[in-house]
Amino acid sequence: MFETVLVAGRGEIAVRIIRTLRRLGLTSVAVHTDADAKARHVRDADLAVRIDSYLSIAGVIDAAHRTGAEAVHPGYGFLAENSAFARACADAGLVFAGPPASAIEAMGDKIRAKRTVAAAGVPVVPGSEESGLSDAQLAEAAAQIGMPVLLKPSAGGGGKGMRVVRDPAELPDAIASARREARGSFGDDTLLVERYLDSPRHIEIQVFADAHGNVVHLGERECSLQRRHQKIVEEAPSPLLDAAARQRMGAAAVAAARAAGYVGAGTVEYILSSARPEQFFFMEMNTRLQVEHPVTELVTGYDLVELQLRIAAGEPLPFGQDDIALEGHAVEARVYAEDPARGFLPTGGRVLALSEPAGPDVRVDSGIAPGDEVGSSYDPMLAKVIVWGRDRETALRGLDRALASYTLLGVTTNVGFLRRLVTHPDVTAGRLDTGLVERVLPELTGERADDDEQALAAAALERVLSLEPAGPADPWDIPDGWRPGEPAWTRWLITASGRDPVEVRVRGRAADAEVSIDGRDPVRAAARWDGPGDLSMTYAGRTAGYACARDADVCWLSRGGATWALTEHTVVAVAGGAGQAMGGVVRSPMPGTVLAVKVAEGDVVTEGQPLVIVEAMKMEHTVVAPVDGVVATLTARPGNQVSLDEPLAEITSATSSTEAR
Repeated sequence: MFETVLVAGRGEIAVRIIRTLRRLGLTSVAVHTDADAKARHVRDADLAVRIDSYLSIAGVIDAAHRTGAEAVHPGYGFLAENSAFARACADAGLVFAGPPASAIEAMGDKIRAKRTVAAAGVPVVPGSEESGLSDAQLAEAAAQIGMPVLLKPSAGGGGKGMRVVRDPAELPDAIASARREARGSFGDDTLLVERYLDSPRHIEIQVFADAHGNVVHLGERECSLQRRHQKIVEEAPSPLLDAAARQRMGAAAVAAARAAGYVGAGTVEYILSSARPEQFFFMEMNTRLQVEHPVTELVTGYDLVELQLRIAAGEPLPFGQDDIALEGHAVEARVYAEDPARGFLPTGGRVLALSEPAGPDVRVDSGIAPGDEVGSSYDPMLAKVIVWGRDRETALRGLDRALASYTLLGVTTNVGFLRRLVTHPDVTAGRLDTGLVERVLPELTGERADDDEQALAAAALERVLSLEPAGPADPWDIPDGWRPGEPAWTRWLITASGRDPVEVRVRGRAADAEVSIDGRDPVRAAARWDGPGDLSMTYAGRTAGYACARDADVCWLSRGGATWALTEHTVVAVAGGAGQAMGGVVRSPMPGTVLAVKVAEGDVVTEGQPLVIVEAMKMEHTVVAPVDGVVATLTARPGNQVSLDEPLAEITSATSSTEAR
């Protein structure tokens, strides 16, 4: 075994690999860019070296030599499936904890991969097998296959560049669009076309091979819960397969690995129909550790990272196929820095408070800690919550409870969305397919009026609590609205991200108050601190506890996995009312970088006209004018870093401009 291993990645997977290295008594080396200088994986490692980019092969190899590392674990993402990196490690005398470069090349090109596994008898999706097809040849192949078809890049995955085409008339535009995205994502616009299966299931097999000719599979993972071809929730085993189907798919995966001359951990991905699970088709082979590997670890009892390291060190697999048994059920949910209420736009910010679920059957693979800055430079996945149960129903219930106890303040996440997903009737019944999430998306992202109303009241009373003196005080110093005669109302405008401002009025002290929201009848309410950051709130006879943190004028609240970022404005500070004060302010929909500014101060604009383009996590978003009017102020500048909801410009409405004249 090695003494020192460099981890060529970041985030939760780097932290997870370092955990195994520590358990094995090995020295861990982290690499980091300037943006990650204070990241958790840097703090957790024994040694850390700055590099210019996680994609810099020379930088990673130099860091390994400088720290005396004998091996490199690529994690996933960045260089993990880069055959040039694997070859460069070998040339530099470093052991690459992954498959040989030849296997990465064989499986990295989807067209070549299909040919390789088909020759070994593995069933493949009917489609084109030639590389470098022209647009006309792709259209001809699609006609031969029959609609619907799936266009997909040959050089990469992750859903980028994929297009489903159901009408031949849509092919030219779909091909052009898929080529553009493939070229931008992978530097290669080669496309293949294959039959598209309606309501498909996505099931993958975990394989391991050593350098002594032994190849085994560790069962399957169900990965059908996806959004835009990106996995969200994964589980093992699949609720669809029986033992016979598992054996057939596993044997085919082993054959695929042998055909590629594989060594190490790999995943063979299949697509199939719920109606005919015996008909499965090879999609691709991922030549690395998968994001969802923890569910396999929980049902098999094996540490897959340890197995990778031992195989890389030349050891044989410590078990055979007959030794592998799946026990119980495991489900994983991916926690992303994104806002489901705003079309899943990336978010970011400083982690003000973090409380992750725990328990004997709960595992959290996390890359963050309190005080960390979540920026827009890298993938938005923050953590994975994984739960084991004796059966699928128990595991799903446990995952829901675990997500309910997940608290992160300072960064908006998808945790509330995940809870709704794992408790959806189709999910609990096992009626899964890759289009399910998109079909039921309104049910998973819709507002919860009662919860949102109570959160608005809680934010207002939290501000009242913060203003009330701790001890005896002059009645005039207590912000309870007391006056000779009838008490007066204290008023705030409160905005939640992506929503219109709401007027919240409070009368009385926090312990015994009346609250009126958006002009509705007053409701009895009370709030108190149960401990640092623990706010207890009673509203209309309903009591709830919130985790609470404040960042300037933003009150962050979390309860049951749901999070609210509520910005408070006193009415005096926004004189003129909510409509005038807020309606024309254009704010950044996500933290990121201003790529372009399309207007100048004084320009006349129309509603929907592009104003500013913001980029975050390789996603571009065009910010448009909310009303017809004139650009009164413009603070956005190309190259500027902007935070979520930061003002970019202010548009004076055409009506207001006319009245002013």
